[in-house]
Amino acid sequence: MKCKTIHIIAFDIPYPPNYGGAIDVFYRLKALKEKGCEIILHCFEYKRPQQKELKKYCKEIYYYPRNLRFTYYLSKTPFSVISRKNNLLLKNLTKDNHPILFEGLMSCYYLTHPSLKNRKKLFREANIEHHYYYYLALASKNIVKKLFYFMEAFKLKLFEKKLESTDIIYAISTTDEIYFKTKYPKVKSIYIPCFHPNNAVNTKIGQSDYILYHGNLSVPENIKVATYLIHNIFSKINHRCIIAGLNPSKELKDLVAKHKNIKLMANVDEQKMDELISNAQIHLLITFQATGMKIKLLHSLCSGRHIIANQTMIQGSNLEPLCHLAETDEDIISNIEKLMQIPFSKSDIKKRQQALFPDFSNHHLADLMIQSIRNEES
Repeated sequence: MKCKTIHIIAFDIPYPPNYGGAIDVFYRLKALKEKGCEIILHCFEYKRPQQKELKKYCKEIYYYPRNLRFTYYLSKTPFSVISRKNNLLLKNLTKDNHPILFEGLMSCYYLTHPSLKNRKKLFREANIEHHYYYYLALASKNIVKKLFYFMEAFKLKLFEKKLESTDIIYAISTTDEIYFKTKYPKVKSIYIPCFHPNNAVNTKIGQSDYILYHGNLSVPENIKVATYLIHNIFSKINHRCIIAGLNPSKELKDLVAKHKNIKLMANVDEQKMDELISNAQIHLLITFQATGMKIKLLHSLCSGRHIIANQTMIQGSNLEPLCHLAETDEDIISNIEKLMQIPFSKSDIKKRQQALFPDFSNHHLADLMIQSIRNEES
């Protein structure tokens, strides 16, 4: 199924694809390119440098600096949105009449601008943003950050109403799809799972001797989960446990150091992280934050062995049958003791392959997006 030219406004530079939002954006534009789309990419430069790799997939690339001026914190517009205001972006969008895909609410400053009134506008949701920031506020221990997150959540909830001006909302989970259909019934909402780096299930058969929890360890939610697992799960069992991820705090390092069976692996490269994921006997995918769909769930299903997850992690994913559900400390520990003894088999891999593909393949998801755009234009 072929596609024509499309503008994509990314909230960040989507390469390297080493965190959730970048993974979804990068593998989507890659899949759309492989389906014949010509992509005009607009992205905001903040901490991550410009990337030559993106030229392989894009007809044109424009980079814009984020404006982090202090007065923007006082604006009624969310800081994450207004800091991506750039007149050159608007000028580049109005050079033609191609559809525009806004990646995340933070890229939507110009969504309702009069110059774009007659354009096809598409919105890709990564989180229900005001929920996400509210949970960040609850998880943060820094009083200044906590206050900022609460204020940002309030502003984002008001700003979200601008989605009434979009033609299509691409929801990342069935739960979020229901939310958008209920909140904005006049806008077409479609469930499109996250794009990801896997084309097949590559899980290793057999078993190993360790349990893995991985994530960005500078994010308040992941810090909270890692701390919970250390106190309530890992310290209560005799198995080898590994916590891996970016930028762990000194407090987390000190906590891990108190337990001989727990190892912290900080800032490992992509190759090493892939090895940890593929060799682990059990993946613990626990979250207390019901926002979006966790990309690491899909990645772990394609590359890892047994998965223990709570309902908050898997809700809206349609992947419940592939995970071992556990809600209490006792349930998690019981599942660990059982699954540490069970090798992952060829039949387990076949079950996952049948459940995940083609429905979760990037080309299938790209086809769904292309067809939805065609339907809007016909």
